[in-house]
Amino acid sequence: MAETIFSKILRGEIPCHKVYEDEHVLAFLDIGPLSRGHTLVIPKEEKAYVHELSDEQMAAIGRVLPRLCRAVTQVTGVKEYNILQNNGPLAHQAVFHVHFHIIPKPSEEEGLGVRWNPRPFSHEDGAKLAEALRDALAD
Repeated sequence: MAETIFSKILRGEIPCHKVYEDEHVLAFLDIGPLSRGHTLVIPKEEKAYVHELSDEQMAAIGRVLPRLCRAVTQVTGVKEYNILQNNGPLAHQAVFHVHFHIIPKPSEEEGLGVRWNPRPFSHEDGAKLAEALRDALAD
């Protein structure tokens, strides 16, 4: 994996406003926040995509993410928020190191804006797709 700004933050070469750290996870404030309290949560395992992470690293993020959300909502006073995670350039990933955004949503104008374009669903195709996914999980 190519080095990223997060690699430099993990090594202490670039400072950050650290919120949380343990042996697997680092959380810090985003320097381009969408709202006050916008926090980034990264694994210390340097992988670009979630599917590349070890189960241990993903479990470590899962253990700390709710605690971080509670802290962000408590400190900002904003009870609504988004958790965003992008994989790849077409999915709007800009830094190719897995990271989760906790983005408080204090108003319509602040925080994350989302466009959702649902497509028609075929139950026949859905059945085939679900079976293929189950087969892939069994491998």
